[in-house]
Amino acid sequence: MDEENTYKAEPPKVESIPGRKQKKFGKPIHDILEGDYLSKEIVVSSLPYILFVAILALIYISNTYYSEKTVKEIERTKGQLKELRFQYITTKSTLMYYGKQTEIARRAARYGLKETIIPPYKIFYSNDSTIAFMKSEH
Repeated sequence: MDEENTYKAEPPKVESIPGRKQKKFGKPIHDILEGDYLSKEIVVSSLPYILFVAILALIYISNTYYSEKTVKEIERTKGQLKELRFQYITTKSTLMYYGKQTEIARRAARYGLKETIIPPYKIFYSNDSTIAFMKSEH
């Protein structure tokens, strides 16, 4: 068998209209714009799935907004907690200062009260109507 005698088929040439380009994406866009695409059986049969995906997208978006709102609220609460902690520390130190014996005595002196010099006594009471006094060991 000679290779020269074998028949070689040439691919058919597609003749195009001069001055006009073949559009690959023109037909689907044309179908969508005319509305033919939405009436096809494939689209109609997949509508429940498309609605499901749309609902999931809405839930995802709302969840994102909710989480951002929650994070902002947490940050605001952290700031308030920090301010309240500072206020607590300040109030506690002020109370400790006003609770000192010398500060109490100084403030009581304004009202004419004085600190006693005599130590306190313990009073013992018995049933035989005698009262005994003892000095405190402080």
